[in-house]
Amino acid sequence: MKRILILTLFIAPLLIQAQALRWAPEGNAYYRVEEGELNRYTLPANTKTTIASKADLTPAGASQSLRVRNYTFSQDQSKLLVFTNTQKVWRLDARGDYWVLDLKTKSLKQIGQSRPAASLMFAKFSPDGTRAAYVSGQNVYVEDLATGQVKAITIDGNRKLINGTFDWAYEEEFACRDGIQWSPDSKQLSFWQIDARQIRDFYMINNTDSVYSQIVPVEYPTAGQTPSPARIGVADIISGNITWLAIPGDPQQHYLPRMEWNNAGEILVQQLNRKQNESKIFSCNPQTGAAKLVYSEKDEAWIDLLSPWENVYALDYRHAFRWLNAGKEFLWVSEKDGWRHVYRIAKDGSKETLITKGNYDVLDIRLVDEKNNMLYFLASPANATQKYLYKTRLDGKGETVRVSPAGQEGTHDYSISPSGAFATHSFNNSFTKPVTELIALPKHTALNEKESIQARLPQATQPKTVEFFKVKTEEGVEMDGWMVKPADFDASKKYPVVFFVYTEPWGANVRDVFGVGGNSLFTGDMAEEGYIYISIDNRGTPAPKGRAWRKSIYRKIGVINIKDQALAAKEILKWPFTDAERVAVWGWSGGGSATLNLLFQYPEIYKTGIAVAAVANQLTYDNIYQERYMGLPQENLEDFVNGSPVTHAKNLKGNLLYIHGTGDDNVHYSNAEMLVNELIRHGKQFQFMAYPNRSHGISEGEGTFEHLSTLYSDYLRKHCPPGPR
Repeated sequence: MKRILILTLFIAPLLIQAQALRWAPEGNAYYRVEEGELNRYTLPANTKTTIASKADLTPAGASQSLRVRNYTFSQDQSKLLVFTNTQKVWRLDARGDYWVLDLKTKSLKQIGQSRPAASLMFAKFSPDGTRAAYVSGQNVYVEDLATGQVKAITIDGNRKLINGTFDWAYEEEFACRDGIQWSPDSKQLSFWQIDARQIRDFYMINNTDSVYSQIVPVEYPTAGQTPSPARIGVADIISGNITWLAIPGDPQQHYLPRMEWNNAGEILVQQLNRKQNESKIFSCNPQTGAAKLVYSEKDEAWIDLLSPWENVYALDYRHAFRWLNAGKEFLWVSEKDGWRHVYRIAKDGSKETLITKGNYDVLDIRLVDEKNNMLYFLASPANATQKYLYKTRLDGKGETVRVSPAGQEGTHDYSISPSGAFATHSFNNSFTKPVTELIALPKHTALNEKESIQARLPQATQPKTVEFFKVKTEEGVEMDGWMVKPADFDASKKYPVVFFVYTEPWGANVRDVFGVGGNSLFTGDMAEEGYIYISIDNRGTPAPKGRAWRKSIYRKIGVINIKDQALAAKEILKWPFTDAERVAVWGWSGGGSATLNLLFQYPEIYKTGIAVAAVANQLTYDNIYQERYMGLPQENLEDFVNGSPVTHAKNLKGNLLYIHGTGDDNVHYSNAEMLVNELIRHGKQFQFMAYPNRSHGISEGEGTFEHLSTLYSDYLRKHCPPGPR
């Protein structure tokens, strides 16, 4: 039920690391793949040097160079590891081939040649650069780069006993993909093992690729089912012996989502209880497996897991812990004081220091600069729809200072060099196309004035079409919203209103970014045709408005978010230019669920709904997501029932178009049939479209997007006619 990000078809974009800037460790240069070559740019002059040419990246006997999907350097920068020939695993192309280029001799060799083609995952150099570890076929391997000798660290892996990577639920909900880590001394390798043998398979049916149907099983624990037991092993590279970390607690009632080496003698592991409202951090001895509790916290609702410096759509491993003071302390993020703040924690539990202070949320960490005692982070204390760079002292004794320039109101982002001397700075808002510049810190000065954001703003500025507003309901809840009015708007006339919704804790719609207010599913121009297009962020969405705002939805998905949306719509329909007889709502995934609930629970407001890939029954969704926000069905089943659209389907009065892909591994197609069955039972007429063998994004197959957008647009025009009256 994850948020479908607005890109072209509301499909979550993959981060293309090969094209992204990557900083050199010394912080005065960066790397970029351009036209098949890897180039280095040295600052401040931005001098280009080719590190690996197309010829360097062409295997012996081949006519074409490797297509670089991702790359990493050895710690001494003498070798380059290239990821190519990639294949998709659920969300990302995390499987493929790996090649090692010796940057001195220009020798290019493929690793993992004994394994099937395009089967390697998460290959990485050992810190000393002599070996590479990787995963293939649910097993972990280590290869000697000089001799090519391969050692199998595990041999028992299969679809249900997973070594070095994760099952569907861990990947989808914890962003856990890369499950192997080298020790700093290169002598040990830690890895996760997920035991999904007790998890029932959900069977998807492929009816399109053969005259006989094919079963596609997915290990998928639904709400109420016990988690897949997880454990962490540490292998001695020479002997192959494995020590399992003795983390206390029943593995079937806990998760192990994060792990990080501190030094060769210590690993930190985060453990969450099944309800995900208690987090514990253990210091573990990799030689003995002994685990000691060093930090814990509880929350009455849930504890957000994803580290703020983590990109859940990145192929590279992102550090869960940031070490300080020679490994004696680490940074951690908590909402314990009501806001999302950064804390400095002594790993012996003796001290805890709040670094970011104030009534605001830390959105993301951009640099931990211990040398200069500085923390750079993203936040937006005054406007929840925007984002700016701030800094404060790492010792917790400083004031919070905005770094982003005044006058550029909107959304800023940064990639800061390890030294803190340089950064890429990007800026956009609802009427400004994304613009990027190279800057010097701490003064935030452009390295090239002619190429600066300020110099290019006139060309990037577009006509303003999106209006941001606030709406307060009769219950006193104030929400942010955006609106796109019809072209040639006449306030004396009434226009149809189309609401775009998501409403759940995984995503917010109301952000001051370029492209907000767009609807690429609509085949025409909504403003030109005379629609008012609106989106509102209710309580429970992850806006930077404090813990109470976000977690008020606990155990109330399908209730409090739906009521907030409906009461906000009620206020909007008091505006003299809105037509209460022409009101439509639509959404995808969690937004599809919200669309159904709004149409069923508030039929007096919403006359037409288009729901795509919706969760009709909360009990069908995976346990990690649904139990995090709703509790356990064994304890509060009524909340799952009350929040599920299928419970309220009998109330349908308006027009419903329901769309689902039969090959959806995320929100299973069974939701559609449960809902259809219930609507039939109550004699409700509606329109239904099943897309054969399409996944959650309904993007596969020739002509699919054109068909989907035409279906969507024609239905909207027919049942919620555009234009003034």
